[in-house]
Amino acid sequence: MTQPLITDDERAPNERPVAVVASRHLSVATPAGSGTVPVFANGDWLAPTHDVKRAVILIHGRLRNADTYFNLAERACALAGGDAADTLLIVPQFLASADVGAHALPPSTLHWEWTGWMGGDNAKGPVPLSSFDVLDAILQTLASREQFVSLTEVVIAGHSGGGQVVQRYAVVTRGEAPLVARGIAVRYVVANPSSYVYFDAMRPTASGKFAAFDATACPSFNRWKYGLEDLPAYASSGGEAGSADALESRYARRDVTVLLGGADCDPRHPALDRSCAAQTQGEHRLERGLAYARYMALRHPEAAAKHRTFVIDGVGHDANGIFASAQGLAALFGKA
Repeated sequence: MTQPLITDDERAPNERPVAVVASRHLSVATPAGSGTVPVFANGDWLAPTHDVKRAVILIHGRLRNADTYFNLAERACALAGGDAADTLLIVPQFLASADVGAHALPPSTLHWEWTGWMGGDNAKGPVPLSSFDVLDAILQTLASREQFVSLTEVVIAGHSGGGQVVQRYAVVTRGEAPLVARGIAVRYVVANPSSYVYFDAMRPTASGKFAAFDATACPSFNRWKYGLEDLPAYASSGGEAGSADALESRYARRDVTVLLGGADCDPRHPALDRSCAAQTQGEHRLERGLAYARYMALRHPEAAAKHRTFVIDGVGHDANGIFASAQGLAALFGKA
């Protein structure tokens, strides 16, 4: 069956069961309990391998169509001249509750409400694990010296709803530490998200500058996932490790590439977050992304080499166009 183009990904209704669920499942265990999540991957990535040098984890959009994103990852890898033998492609699938019943999935399958996984919310069942816990589990597997002897780089990427996951995860992640300890580079690629996490109450103004936002106009403007108030359970353990200053400092030191479609500028796009909190960041995705780039540059000029934003001319809200571009291929695979 022909897969739908990801160009249409965010324009179709997402509140219905997915067509395809991955046949492989990854176990995710934390002190809160354990569950499983479907995963698309090239090859048996849970078996020991001496060949894999790079792993690319790609996060689907709100349609949860991980199969389509896995096909995209394979095509982009081929365009970049990547070798399937040394490049591992992983696409986890964050399912909704309706998907579990529609596909008669095992009771261990983690499932969320339609979009809660985008901000790291806990699953509705069978245990309250975050979508960030799922990414931690993948990174923990990749950090195994016995399984991945030759691994040198891990890329975590996502488009639209998946881009929201990646940007938030880059702020609060606990899972990259074992990889960094091994000297494995970890990079984050954020493409066309509807919004970003801000670290204080400053928001862009019509003049392009920043000013403290009046909370009476939108009381939720600085709450997670738009700011650091009311952090999700994954990130709200308290103490210095979870303080706003600590989260911002670590994020500024991470390697983050933001990819924006030059034509992703429709303020009425059907899937654009038009909540008051999102609109404090700009009218549309392109404006919000460029504003956030200025925000980070003002707060952390020393991080310019690690926080890069590229605009892909002529591309709209289209994961294919973003990741097949020269900038997209370079971000995912280190080459164009």
